[in-house]
Amino acid sequence: MSQSVTPASAAPLDYSDMARRLKAIFIGSIGNLVEWYDFYAYSAFALYFAGAFFPKGDEVAQQLAAAGIFAIGFIMRPIGGWLFGFLADRHGRKFALMISVMLMCFGSLVIALTPTYASIGVLAPIILVFARLLQGLSLGGEYGTSATYLTEMADPQRRGFYSSFQYVTLIGGQLSAIVVLFVLQKFLLTPEELKAWGWRIPFFIGALLAIIAYLMRSNMHETDHFEAAKSAVASRQGAMSELLKHPKELLLVVGLTMGGTTAFYTYTTTMQKMLKLSVGLNDSQTTSVVFGSLVFATLLQPIYGALSDKIGRRPLLMWFGIMGTLCTVPLLSALQATKSPWVAFLIICAAWMIVAGYTSINAVVKAELFPTNVRALGVGLPYALTVAIFGGTADYIALWFKDKGHPDWFNWYLTAVIFCSFLVYATMRDTKKLSAMERHA
Repeated sequence: MSQSVTPASAAPLDYSDMARRLKAIFIGSIGNLVEWYDFYAYSAFALYFAGAFFPKGDEVAQQLAAAGIFAIGFIMRPIGGWLFGFLADRHGRKFALMISVMLMCFGSLVIALTPTYASIGVLAPIILVFARLLQGLSLGGEYGTSATYLTEMADPQRRGFYSSFQYVTLIGGQLSAIVVLFVLQKFLLTPEELKAWGWRIPFFIGALLAIIAYLMRSNMHETDHFEAAKSAVASRQGAMSELLKHPKELLLVVGLTMGGTTAFYTYTTTMQKMLKLSVGLNDSQTTSVVFGSLVFATLLQPIYGALSDKIGRRPLLMWFGIMGTLCTVPLLSALQATKSPWVAFLIICAAWMIVAGYTSINAVVKAELFPTNVRALGVGLPYALTVAIFGGTADYIALWFKDKGHPDWFNWYLTAVIFCSFLVYATMRDTKKLSAMERHA
């Protein structure tokens, strides 16, 4: 019996395997952070560069135009989800992740180098749209592929915890953009300099970081799941035809995502404009409140992810669905009524305690729905399509309601979308207990 256990001989293999997993998850997470930094730098600095790309007008109108282009970037995300999902399922997760980060690098460089509206007229916003389409294509592929990679590399007993780092680094990307904004605001440039040329700096930084992330990803390990499924993948001729064999799972991803992504973008990209234009905070207060609340949100992700490994995924989703439906209107109404940055911070943190029930585990839940041969495509395509419809338009819809004189209508819109997702959570299976992770085809 002692020979069959052989703990001494097994230990080195276990430690080596753990080190390999942790290294891969770290590199995959860092690359994810860089991509999301590049994407969110647009939102963080929109208050400064909107005037450079659009004709002179009132501030809300310029921000509405900038938010419209932010939403346009989401149009390419379903295409990116399809393209990079196909590449990841057919040629490997590592290959797709390397290409996506270089595409993001190019998009950031284009934004950094584009002349202003005063210099080239209408070509300026046209080029900006082109750059955002490139970034949307890249990010559409990044989510599904990185979610698949992190979940497959994780220890089966800790998938919720490890996969939660996708949103740790996703939020970390936005935090990084805000840190750059804070440093430029406080220590390096005046508001006039930021509006004149300083807004270009974060996009140059993003391009450089993307190159570093590419080099790191070139040394990533491919996942054992993909390696084991190579023969099954090679025998399949049509990725979409294989994906369509899972219609229930595809619809589940849409239902899972719609409420969570709308809430996420409300408390990230939309919040900056809401704090300044509705609450009336100044630039410094707005940056501080958003930064602090995002740090809090980051800390919640691994806690909730680890909890899902103990009690399952569905209880956390139910928490988000129920509390999001009941508390969204009171929280956002209280936020719009206050003039205190501290009260605003506490309200947003309370909201994050609800939203983290979705963000912390959404990657692992979706990955656990599909077999290996269509996992990246199954996670990425319906997710990107749903985010384009709901998440990408949250900023625009909120500003549109404000422009029409009814900012509180957005609160009810968000509540309705969350409630629709709650109906899905209430009827779905718990993917931790009935996972498709070990199925290859």
